[in-house]
Amino acid sequence: MRFTALCLALCLPVAAVAQSASDIVQDAVRDHILPRYTALAASGDALEDAARADCTATNPALREAYQAAFDAWVSASHLRFGPSETGDRAFALAFWPDTRGLTPRSLRGLIADADPGVDSASAFADVSIAARGFYALELMLYDADMQALGDSAYRCRLVQVMAADIAALSHAILSDWQDGYAAALQNPGQGSPYRTEDEAVQELFKALTYGLQFTADTRLGRPLGSFDAPHPKRAEAWRAGRPLRNVALSLEALGDLAAILAQGDPALAEAVQAGFASAVQDAAALDDPLFAGVADPQGRLRVESLQRAINNVRDIVQADLGPHLGVASGFNAMDGD
Repeated sequence: MRFTALCLALCLPVAAVAQSASDIVQDAVRDHILPRYTALAASGDALEDAARADCTATNPALREAYQAAFDAWVSASHLRFGPSETGDRAFALAFWPDTRGLTPRSLRGLIADADPGVDSASAFADVSIAARGFYALELMLYDADMQALGDSAYRCRLVQVMAADIAALSHAILSDWQDGYAAALQNPGQGSPYRTEDEAVQELFKALTYGLQFTADTRLGRPLGSFDAPHPKRAEAWRAGRPLRNVALSLEALGDLAAILAQGDPALAEAVQAGFASAVQDAAALDDPLFAGVADPQGRLRVESLQRAINNVRDIVQADLGPHLGVASGFNAMDGD
């Protein structure tokens, strides 16, 4: 974990430089969006190469490549607009939460039928979206029951095509950003899905609020459940040991985007950074990588404290950053408009 480095980064002095809407969008595309999708595409390639070299589920090199690619996805996962939504690419990369157990069911069906969809990336793109992406591959690499199903050669081909699919989706998102969408976001008006620079800024603000809401309500809310019915096994990617790691990576990425959006107002930027720093400190103090402690009263209090810290950042963002950017009060990231 990079909690200490992240905390130091969030506590750096804020430059007192007024930023126009155009400046904010330019900075976000250049310094936040494109680097994250570039990293995702590169790590997807490394994952595909590792699977091709040795598809054994317990292969350390394959698991390391998987973890690195998942890191890159989480760091970009709040950017749910534009190329990531084309053709449901984000859902294909990250079908979660899976409240109906569709991912294990779909994988069992593929393996039981020896479905020929694994024989090419183009054919695999037509299988159930629940059988694609990071959460499906997690089951193939970290679930002992799944590793015992069917024929080992078929499971190998399935792992390999899943990795290739992740790489292809990641490159498709990056290519669309590089080949037009970045320019469309930076230059609103005719030919762009954004009529004004303010609409482009609102899209970025929506990405920030969506990420905070998803992390607090889903990444933490699902395992927390209720006091009488906690659900630690509903934590995100718990088999791969990633629940707290994903929260930390999300905070890092969202803190970076928030700093870009708030940089025109030093006092506001300082308040936003302080809120993120508090959340990061709570995460660093939480010695519970799987959120298993939600079933214990004291452990639950620590996870709830982290959730409150993230919700505090949400309050600052909604009450102060939104009006600063001209986003109407009551704007909800989950509304879709």
